[in-house]
Amino acid sequence: MSRKSSEDGSVTATRSQAQLRSLRSQIDKLDLQILKLVNERAAIALKIGQLKNDHGQEVFSPAREEEVLRDVLEANKGPLSDQAVRAIFRELMSGSRALQKVLRVAYLGPEYSFSHLAALERFGQSVEFIRVGTIAAVFEDVDRGQADYGVVPLENSTDGRIVDTLEMFVRMPQIKICAEVRLRIHYHLMANCAPSDIRRVYSKTQALSQCRNWLAKNVPQAQLVEVASTATAAELAQREPGAAAVASRQAATRYGLRVLFSNIEDYPYNETRFAVIATQSPPHSSEVPEKTAVMFQVPHRPGALVDALNVFKQNKVNLTWIESFPARSGRPEYVFFVDFEGHQDEPKIRRTLEALKEHCERVVVLGSFPTSEPAET
Repeated sequence: MSRKSSEDGSVTATRSQAQLRSLRSQIDKLDLQILKLVNERAAIALKIGQLKNDHGQEVFSPAREEEVLRDVLEANKGPLSDQAVRAIFRELMSGSRALQKVLRVAYLGPEYSFSHLAALERFGQSVEFIRVGTIAAVFEDVDRGQADYGVVPLENSTDGRIVDTLEMFVRMPQIKICAEVRLRIHYHLMANCAPSDIRRVYSKTQALSQCRNWLAKNVPQAQLVEVASTATAAELAQREPGAAAVASRQAATRYGLRVLFSNIEDYPYNETRFAVIATQSPPHSSEVPEKTAVMFQVPHRPGALVDALNVFKQNKVNLTWIESFPARSGRPEYVFFVDFEGHQDEPKIRRTLEALKEHCERVVVLGSFPTSEPAET
């Protein structure tokens, strides 16, 4: 290399280092500005919390949080992705909420199960998470006041209803839905061995069902073994030679597993909807779209269900979900679950509910809550 070329290279490296220092200096100044603004925002949030406390209002306001997320995502011009912006503001709201009260949130564990991920998506990190072993325990903790809120799976776009959750609403109709969380569920095959060495694949029943075709094609030699949760599956895959798990990417990180294949779900638009439960539902908000969930039982006679559903048609109320569930009465009777657009305090919805009662033996409003957009796992 000539002396001139060496000198040119040195000058270029020096200029590059100077540019790097200048850009980092700009970031340092912006970081301090962001910190100042974040704390100013938190101080205002604390004042709002004090006003809420004076009027006996709940710290957690799902409609307001959905409004904040909607507004910032609509305003986002990049280069940060919507997913990144959502995560930043979720934690910002979580930390501000914790200045007022550290919420206790129960979920079906263990950590990094999809119920845990849904709880994190809704509440952020600045809460006290209570990990329990069953969906029934989530309801019981909320009912006894040991948890302020619970997060339970409600339905999956591939497998439909979550039976344990519907059964608990039948058993504990006093528990209300105050928010929903929609997660786009992506499954990954993870292990610490080569795909050809896999002899067992662990996962939850629903996860194995939603990846069955992919697994049959790509690891046909493996036995599929059902366990309590995807996170438990990851833990077993860490411990056992020749074992793999179908679980979330976060579970792979937590248990030190290599992700061998990503997004192995058979249906590419796989989504699970979770209900956030509490002892009361939030007040009506005109700022965001809302839903109302209802559980009802009709007389055991021909046409009774049609008469009940016609009430929604006649009042021009759009149903967004319907499921049936055995009434557990010893007779061939069913309880029906629906949710629909609108809040129970709106005049049109009040009229609809009153008309529905005329055709039903039992009507229970499970809550009104803001609709949400799906989030990526």
